[in-house]
Amino acid sequence: MLRTQSLRSHYALLIVVLVCLLSLLLGSLSSHDSSQRIREEIGRDLAESSYTMVDRLDRDMQSRASMLQVIGSLDALRQPADGREVRRLLDELQGKFPTIAWIGFTDAQGQVLASSNGILEGASIAQRPVFLEGSKGLFIGDVHEAVLLAKLLPNPTGEAMKFVDISLPVRDDAGHLVGVLASHLSWSWADEVREAILKPIEESRQIEFFVVGRDRTILLGPRAMVGQRLHLPMMNELAGRQSEWAVQQWPDGKDYLTGLTASQGYLDYPGLGWMVVARQDLQLADAPVQAMHLTILGWGVVLAVLFAACGWLLASYVTRPLRTIARAADRLANGEITVIPEIGSPREIARLSHSIRHLVESLTHQHAELDALENRAHHDPLTGLPNRAALARFLPRAQQRNQGSQDGLAVLYLDLDGFKPVNDRYGHAAGDQVLREAASRMRGCLRGGDLVVRLGGDEFLMILQVAADDAANQARQVAERTIQALAAPIHWESQQLQIGCSIGGALWPQDDNSLEQVVELADQALYRTKQTGRGRVTLQGEAPAPGDDP
Repeated sequence: MLRTQSLRSHYALLIVVLVCLLSLLLGSLSSHDSSQRIREEIGRDLAESSYTMVDRLDRDMQSRASMLQVIGSLDALRQPADGREVRRLLDELQGKFPTIAWIGFTDAQGQVLASSNGILEGASIAQRPVFLEGSKGLFIGDVHEAVLLAKLLPNPTGEAMKFVDISLPVRDDAGHLVGVLASHLSWSWADEVREAILKPIEESRQIEFFVVGRDRTILLGPRAMVGQRLHLPMMNELAGRQSEWAVQQWPDGKDYLTGLTASQGYLDYPGLGWMVVARQDLQLADAPVQAMHLTILGWGVVLAVLFAACGWLLASYVTRPLRTIARAADRLANGEITVIPEIGSPREIARLSHSIRHLVESLTHQHAELDALENRAHHDPLTGLPNRAALARFLPRAQQRNQGSQDGLAVLYLDLDGFKPVNDRYGHAAGDQVLREAASRMRGCLRGGDLVVRLGGDEFLMILQVAADDAANQARQVAERTIQALAAPIHWESQQLQIGCSIGGALWPQDDNSLEQVVELADQALYRTKQTGRGRVTLQGEAPAPGDDP
């Protein structure tokens, strides 16, 4: 009775699923336009918010540069007679503008004559960009860390301090350089701007904002992401448009509604090439639409239950003659050796049992044959190693698996030295033994997670899991261990056969973002190794050590 009810449940469940799917389809069609409109509205809001932030940053930078230009035109700096008066002026300026972490005035040779709070007075900053560039004209530098200055300034948070430099030349009436007015603006000013403008939006709508530098480094954003590089397709597609929005996949693999605005500067300030990016999780943005889908689906479930009740009653007629088939199917599922019984009536069930009987037999044979075929198709029959077909399947999976992680991959391209003379002198049987023994030794040189592939002939390929910060060293260690292993004599009958190997290597993603291209680079490194001497390893970018062929 339990099995009959279970089958009827499946029958009724099928009706439930079909009705729910129909409801979901109708709901999707009816809400598609609404979803697009909601995304467009949120996307425009994100773009506008990022525009507000970048415009405020540009205006503030321009106003601070203009303020320093006014200070630089004062007679107290153009004709500095008393350093104490200049310091008083700079201290007063810093007091009124707390975002100025340090401001100082140097002479024409770069020695600090006066500065806020006397910090760095008497020191030379002649070799610093803030002086070198400021002596030529108005200089506005990008965000950077200043280790020396950070040690001298109060830092209650203990975090790394970052600054933006603004400097300009101070000249006398004759146009001669008197000195340079240099300042370091605390980058915390940008976070204060974000808090003032965007914090209510961030908290109420769970939106995150990022300030990205010209080199795509995140200057401001969630603490865990500051300092990382951010590459989004829409950054390259912005073209001449200042603001844009789109759905983008971020490095964490999730999709976000993303608004982007590129800095265009303000008035005579050209900007530093910053971008302000705003993002909201796509699932959060689509939540209202999903709620509507759930409502439609809920009504569909109610209707499905009513139809399922009718199907339950009708299914009882069909399930009675299927109990025998169900028992046999359960035994098969439990791994027992059995056959599907023949059912005499009704005719449709008899035909079904006969078809299932033959289907099970056919699938059993096909499954075994397919397993054998797949194993032969992806493995070299002589050495048992994976072959080129297996490599073609492995490469994209390996690249995707390691994308964005702290680990990388090393590719070693190997070619056996002295294999052809052995094969020609002792015959193919000896050559086959050499290949089998070489494959066994290569496997012994690998670690867990590494792979060795026979490409054909006496060419092999190793793919190694390596730490990104020590990739070259780890790859070289495995390569040298392999060279030593293959240099040992191979016993065949009463002979001792001697071979060796040459290796070329390349690293992913250091040498190229495409793992297939890294394989090509490893092949080219192998070619350079064999040109200058065998029995050694050359990594991509290295000049092979000179030597003679053995």
